[in-house]
Amino acid sequence: MSAAVRAASARALEAAQAALGAEHATVYGYGVVGARVGGERAAEAREAFDAHRARRDAMRRAVRELGGEPEAAAAGYALPFPVPDEAAAVRLAAELESRAAGVYADLVRAATGALRRDAAAALRDAAVRSVRWRGDGVAFPGLAERAAAAGPDASPSGSPDRS
Repeated sequence: MSAAVRAASARALEAAQAALGAEHATVYGYGVVGARVGGERAAEAREAFDAHRARRDAMRRAVRELGGEPEAAAAGYALPFPVPDEAAAVRLAAELESRAAGVYADLVRAATGALRRDAAAALRDAAVRSVRWRGDGVAFPGLAERAAAAGPDASPSGSPDRS
């Protein structure tokens, strides 16, 4: 295997691990969202929770297929802001989806083949859910978050910190 192929494979594995980590955090975050929203929003939160669990499981498989050991979920994750009520929960859901879109944009860039197609689908799904939660969208989901990240070394995913 050439050095270039090894480097590309390492980038794909790193991006897949980042996507897996983001999915762990997003699943956790939707637990908080689901506890704070009611009615139609509760059904929407449950649907998103289930979708992210399925993506998390797919990312575990992808990491293994790339030769890595899938990152385990943390017991808890630091949320980007307090979530005392339904309005904050809706903001959190939109933020979770925006962050997921950013991670999947990175994976689209790093991966090839089926993994790249899956990452593009995940990016699209996260962008659509973000618009539903937020009420508006951005022209290039996943990339707008990169521009808004604090500082040149900031993670484009902005994944919640593990605690």
